[in-house]
Amino acid sequence: MAVLKARSVLVTGSNRGIGLELVKQLVARSDRPEWIFAGCRDPEGPRAQELKQLTTNHKGVVIIPLDTSNTSSIKNAATRVTELLKGAGLNLLINNAGIVRPTVNLDSETAEDMAEVYRTNVIGPMEVSQAFLPFLKKASRESSEKGMSCSRAAIINVSSEAGSIKNIFAWSDGHIVSYRCSKAALNMLTRCQSLAYAEDKILCIALHPGWVQTDMGNLAIHLYLATTIIDHSSLVPS
Repeated sequence: MAVLKARSVLVTGSNRGIGLELVKQLVARSDRPEWIFAGCRDPEGPRAQELKQLTTNHKGVVIIPLDTSNTSSIKNAATRVTELLKGAGLNLLINNAGIVRPTVNLDSETAEDMAEVYRTNVIGPMEVSQAFLPFLKKASRESSEKGMSCSRAAIINVSSEAGSIKNIFAWSDGHIVSYRCSKAALNMLTRCQSLAYAEDKILCIALHPGWVQTDMGNLAIHLYLATTIIDHSSLVPS
């Protein structure tokens, strides 16, 4: 396992799925970060109980109320993290939270669904990255690491192959056009971030985790039976 020298990490959508597992994996590392900030839209909700238990058992794991589709919530989260870091920077931001509306085909896609999914899956990561950019820049400036890395300062956007324009992954299983478009846009956002923050030596990458057996992952199997919104405060398909 690669060495991670990050002092602080923030993961959005940490209450379940991939987000929760990322927090668990970070906690279990021998070189674990001093601060693990677990962004969660509803810290008191029933789906956050396992995450709350982690904070009880492990010092330095802090739940941060964070709804990535709400600008005020993002700003409040940044303020809270500022208080906890006491002037230090943030080494690693993992934009994991996202949603999908399982429309079966393009003809049933709606403007409302498209706008909601785009707001959460693209604008959300953009605003979260903007809010925490000063902390990432500070971490990068003060780091002794050479080159770009997650130990120095990095933004990881959890994307999906479903957003690939070339591959059009699993089209026959479901069109999910709003989701695909949002992930394609997230990939472009990541590319833009990599160019904009290159001089600050902030690593910016998009990752496709592959199919994972989470609420969102299982949706791929039951796509044609799904009729309601699935919130992936976890991670991927996205």
